[in-house]
Amino acid sequence: MQKRLSHALSAVIQWIDADYAPAGAETVRNEPDRVDWVRCIPFIILHLGCLGVIWTGASPFAVWTAVILYFLRMATVTGVYHRYFSHKTYSTSRPMQFFLALCGGTTVQRGPLWWAYHHRHHHQHSDEEEDAHSPHVHGFWWSHIGWITSRRNFPTDYTKVRDLDRYPELVFLNRFDAIVPLLFALSIFGLGAFLQAHAPGLHTSGWQMLVWGFFISTTALFHGTSCINSMAHLMGRRRYKTEDDSRNSFILAIITLGEGWHNNHHRYQSATRNGFFWWEIDITYYLLKGLSWTGLIWGLKSVPASVLAEGAHSDHHDSVAAASRAQHIHPEYSSLKRIVPAAAAIAVATVNAANATLPQRADGHKSHRDVTELSQTPQGEIDP
Repeated sequence: MQKRLSHALSAVIQWIDADYAPAGAETVRNEPDRVDWVRCIPFIILHLGCLGVIWTGASPFAVWTAVILYFLRMATVTGVYHRYFSHKTYSTSRPMQFFLALCGGTTVQRGPLWWAYHHRHHHQHSDEEEDAHSPHVHGFWWSHIGWITSRRNFPTDYTKVRDLDRYPELVFLNRFDAIVPLLFALSIFGLGAFLQAHAPGLHTSGWQMLVWGFFISTTALFHGTSCINSMAHLMGRRRYKTEDDSRNSFILAIITLGEGWHNNHHRYQSATRNGFFWWEIDITYYLLKGLSWTGLIWGLKSVPASVLAEGAHSDHHDSVAAASRAQHIHPEYSSLKRIVPAAAAIAVATVNAANATLPQRADGHKSHRDVTELSQTPQGEIDP
């Protein structure tokens, strides 16, 4: 009983101080996977808050605010937490780095160093026993939501983010990771109260904006992000024969603004863009490219020509194989090819190749695991 009370007290304190671990962070990380319900109470409240819509109702302004905040903060998760803090795919100044970290805090997905540590760990052990959220190892629901409820995944391993923990301001935001979400929620409530008083024609209020702009939008954001953990290793096509079972999915790419090109990313992690080819929609990359024109960020890293050639070669062989199968399965395509030979062949190959898959965990080119070196040595130029 005393041990349970001690764990419960620690969990409560960790709502405020995420680095609080009386027994030591390493001890916690070595515990078996199990849900810490006390620590999860804020996460449960986030989901229950969505039910507030029963009392607050809806207005076009509140709904569109939720939609806009979903996409803006999804771009922050993908473009800041993932492509900057986790992989350093571009450079920026120290003040801008801090501003980006503040924006990341509004996503309510913990601190920037915690996020980067877990993502780097995922790449180092993707679909292996040590991967905290592999659907092949732990199952779909654990990879989607269960892993963040386990005590062992709460602490940040600062030894894996040495390039980031040298900035005290980032460590502060990571340690007290509830500050920004709370201020963000209060700001949304304040905006709603202001509009209720000064723009009654919008038919909104503080509570309605809080429910739609914070609870509903944030919950949708969480599950959209989690789809990459749970589904991007299960659904889609494998262009590259990486050591894991990462896949490319157009649907997930739309939901997550480009993160659905997951197999591409696992093949080469250092690139700023995940959609390696022009037809692969990657909204996050377009936004980062536009931001680079302002000079606030720079040094966007491109995909090596050898990796692009490897992908084109794989696509070509898949397309030829798909077209060959189509001749036997759909003989009506033969007449089409006599009328418009090139167009029909390309159309048939593209449609069928989209459904082609490669064997799980197939041997072949190793994924570009840049995170190992990135974790241990400071990289990237940051202006003082």
